[in-house]
Amino acid sequence: MPSVEELYRNYGILADATEQVGQTLGGLFSQILQGEDIVRERAIKFLSTKLKTLPDEVLTKEVEELILTESKKVLEDVTGEEFVLFMKILSGLKSLQTVSGRQQLVELVAEQADLEQTFNPSDPDCVDRLLQCTRQAVPLFSKNVHSTRFVTYFCEQVLPNLGTLTTPVEGLDIQLEVLKLLAEMSSFCGDMEKLESNLRKLFDKLLEYMPLPPEEAENGENAGNEEPKLQFSYVECLLYSFHQLGRKLPDFLTAKLNAEKLKDFKIRLQYFARGLQVYIRQLRLALQGKTGEALKTEENKIKVVALKITNNINVLIKDLFHIPPSYKSTVTLSWKPVQKVEMGQKRATEDTTSGSPPKKSPAGPKRDARQIYNPPSGKYSSNLSNFNYERSLQGK
Repeated sequence: MPSVEELYRNYGILADATEQVGQTLGGLFSQILQGEDIVRERAIKFLSTKLKTLPDEVLTKEVEELILTESKKVLEDVTGEEFVLFMKILSGLKSLQTVSGRQQLVELVAEQADLEQTFNPSDPDCVDRLLQCTRQAVPLFSKNVHSTRFVTYFCEQVLPNLGTLTTPVEGLDIQLEVLKLLAEMSSFCGDMEKLESNLRKLFDKLLEYMPLPPEEAENGENAGNEEPKLQFSYVECLLYSFHQLGRKLPDFLTAKLNAEKLKDFKIRLQYFARGLQVYIRQLRLALQGKTGEALKTEENKIKVVALKITNNINVLIKDLFHIPPSYKSTVTLSWKPVQKVEMGQKRATEDTTSGSPPKKSPAGPKRDARQIYNPPSGKYSSNLSNFNYERSLQGK
């Protein structure tokens, strides 16, 4: 078997000797599959960095098929780092840029993630493998390459165990990481076999992060119960995922829940919405007049992100307050880059866009384009008069 050094030298003449490419790549993959750890590591890194420099006349369809076939053999036993490198290699192949090619890659990732097996939340390696694989799959999903299999697995296996997840990565908020991935995937979920069941699991998890208002004493004061902690980042992810899947079963809240549970949900939504109003006002006041360098401080960066999160939640809650609930609005998740808007194009809110066609402004005074939704007034409004955004940032 040729050494890695010999294969490196062979690589140097690939551009001029197309007929040798198969032999040289075959040698590289042999080193990866059979070589010592150090040889394997060097060969994989060489392949991942140099392959993309091959000219098109060398990297033919047949050569790409060889790379895919050999890579599948390697992927049967890889470390997490090696898996990421091979996904970069395969994602860069021209033949896998098509819809069918992307679907092949998703199937490779699903196999690596072991989605047929029962999820073990107490096994850090199991959790880490699922997250690593899902991160590789997310960029591959589109309106034509669906995330259904992954979303189903997250709803059925991961969400019920969210509170018991373990991770080998120190300092990682593993629960938030899982919810972010689910939210990103939910946009591209296709037809789901157990939609109602999984939507209910998602709904039940959402309720855990949307508290009921504290009980009041007869004089209208707080009865001594501590104000619930509003975890906006978690709610943004869960509410977004519920909103996306809810579009596929729009009568879930009205036909699939009993009246008492729907009433309970509306109370939670209303209470959370009131917290949002206070929080958004405080954030806007804190950021008012700040531009350029002032917005780049760590404190203000956090506030800007917090404003995106709360604006998103606000729009989604507004949809669910409709009678019947609506699923038309679209938002950009707070950690994703905002789509550029052409000059003259109107937006429904500062950070979100509406799925409905723009309406003509009614006669009379113009209202602030960034005006936020005010839920119906009620007895719970007074409970949030002392809501503090600094405390909420910590619970974000």
